Amino acid sequence: MGVHDHKEAAAREVGQLSAGIITVSDTRTEETDESGRLLRELLTGDGHRVDAYAIVPDETEAIRLAVLRFAGEVDFIIVNGGTGMTPRDVTIEACRPLFSKELEGFGELFRMLSYEEIGSAAVMSRAAAGAMGRVMLFCVPGSKGAVRLATERLILPEVRHLVSHIRRS
Repeated sequence: MGVHDHKEAAAREVGQLSAGIITVSDTRTEETDESGRLLRELLTGDGHRVDAYAIVPDETEAIRLAVLRFAGEVDFIIVNGGTGMTPRDVTIEACRPLFSKELEGFGELFRMLSYEEIGSAAVMSRAAAGAMGRVMLFCVPGSKGAVRLATERLILPEVRHLVSHIRRS
C-alpha cells in the first residue's frame, strides 16, 4: 500500500478530530487574536472540531500547563506564537520536552516553504512538531501567513495520518 492509500485509510479510520488552539502572546486578546481565529476557520473548514482554546502569556510554565491541560481533551494541539528568537519566545522550550517523538521534518519543511514566501528570514522560525503520547502537538509562528502556511500545507494534509499512527501505541 502506497502513502496515498495509507492517508486515505487513516482519514477513514480517525474521521473527525478534536483540536486545541493555544495562542502565545503577551498582548493579544480574544478579539484581536486573528491567527487563532484563522486556525479555527481552517480546522473547522477541514471537518475538525475545535474543543479547546486559550491565549497564554509568553511564559514557559503557562504554555506547558495549557498544553498539558488540552492534551487530556483533544487529538491534536496547535500552539501559535512564541517561536522566534527574542528572549520572550519560549514556546519551543516549553513544548519540546513534552514530545515523546519529535517530527523533525515538520520544522524543516515549514522553513523550506516559508523561504519560498519570505526569503532568508525563514531561518528565524523555530517551528516544531511531535507526538505527545497519543496527541499531536504543533508549534508554529504566530503571524497569519505562517499559520496559514503551516496549517494548509503541512498540518491538515497529514494530521489524520499522524494521529492514526500514534494511536497504535
